[in-house]
Amino acid sequence: MQDKQDKVEKVIVLAAGYGTRFYPLTRAQPKEMLPILDKPVIHYVVEEIVNSGIEKILIVVGKGKESLINYFDSHDLDEHLNDQGINDFPEIFYVRQRKQLGLANAISYAHKFVDSEPFVVLLGDMIYSTAKGKEVVKQLIDVYKKQKCTVIAVEKLPKSSIKDYGIIDGEKMSDNMWRVKGAVEKPDPKDAPSDIGIGGAYLFTPEIFDYIKSLKPGRNNEFQITDAISNMAKDHKIVAYVIEGGYHHIGTKESWIETFIDFAKKDKRFKT
Repeated sequence: MQDKQDKVEKVIVLAAGYGTRFYPLTRAQPKEMLPILDKPVIHYVVEEIVNSGIEKILIVVGKGKESLINYFDSHDLDEHLNDQGINDFPEIFYVRQRKQLGLANAISYAHKFVDSEPFVVLLGDMIYSTAKGKEVVKQLIDVYKKQKCTVIAVEKLPKSSIKDYGIIDGEKMSDNMWRVKGAVEKPDPKDAPSDIGIGGAYLFTPEIFDYIKSLKPGRNNEFQITDAISNMAKDHKIVAYVIEGGYHHIGTKESWIETFIDFAKKDKRFKT
């Protein structure tokens, strides 16, 4: 029988942010519900999870996210119009983050859901562009099975972007993998330990909850998952891995428009 610690069967999607950079668009709808062609951003995220073979999904939501929850309910039109695979989605669970206190705090709401199992965390406003069979969740799980430890997705950054990311301090293991020794949230480029930034996808072993629980408020008076990773790296092996493929982070109006246009250019319906 496969050990419970070897199986990765649950994914947490973080979708509790206010979406302040999209105001006033987000007065009445979550940024995760902004459309990219026919589907909202959150649809692509869940689709990536389902294509990876995972059927246990918890979405951490915040105030005003009711339309996101409603989106994954059954609808009278599904039987006649659905060709997007919505009916193939598994049951999705939800929990509300009561206050906006950072990613680490949002992840803490999933503790009872994941119990003592390893689990994946994705951001609800990030769409990955990966080949079939190489979904981001699958890639993280493949690395986990070999390394038997927490895995975080990273990317090499230009100097101008370092201030916007959590940055790892690490020892290179291969061309696309580092052993993490520490991490800093959005440092000044001149103080950054490297140019390797955390990319918004994680596979955590359950020990992460111990480090989240002991956190003190960090940057912006929030509980930063970067700080929890840094503390955990002192006691446990953590590897950073460059995901094959790209991604679109729908964090600003500009990135949303760019993503919409990029998807439209690749869709045969809109080619001229």
